[in-house]
Amino acid sequence: MSPDFLITALIVVLVPGTGVIYTVMTGLSAGRRASVAAALGCTLGILPAILASVAGLAAILHTSAVLFQALRYAGAAYLLYLAWRTLRESGPMQLGKRGKGTAAFLPTVRTGFLINILNPKLSVFFLAFLPQFIDPGAPSPVLQMLFLGGVFMVMTFAVFILYGAAAAMAGARLLENGAVMKWMRRTVAGVFAGFGLRLALTER
Repeated sequence: MSPDFLITALIVVLVPGTGVIYTVMTGLSAGRRASVAAALGCTLGILPAILASVAGLAAILHTSAVLFQALRYAGAAYLLYLAWRTLRESGPMQLGKRGKGTAAFLPTVRTGFLINILNPKLSVFFLAFLPQFIDPGAPSPVLQMLFLGGVFMVMTFAVFILYGAAAAMAGARLLENGAVMKWMRRTVAGVFAGFGLRLALTER
């Protein structure tokens, strides 16, 4: 595993996307434990894309306009739904739920998972990204791709946890201010809607 891969992967993970936004807002609204659940869901949502790229299914997705568009519109619709759900809430945002049991965080994990799995560009990204760092002389390129994909997931989970923890530290104070919460709710809804529209209008 080359330093170039680690640096490039870290930059990709650090760039705010829908997963980062969801994890941060979950930390703000529901605390550190809920943000970990959000980070876990977003990270698990990467796994199908990695496996698809390794299996070559991403190449099919890249060449099949119908399949790509179906996933694209499903992902865009889900992001727009999250924007609508955020706007219609009153009081503290409920992107994540505070609770003690594991079951309390399953909806948070599920939402994070769906955010990533419904983004067809993720599979295409890994199809283009991972092969660049494969050693031509490696005895098993497939295993090497799986290893690099696993490292990418670990980095994603770690960085997202840090994002969520930082947000959770500031969340308690922000939740006490009604004006701030109203502004935050509108901002989050706007961000999700913007990502949804961009995904719907994007080209392969």
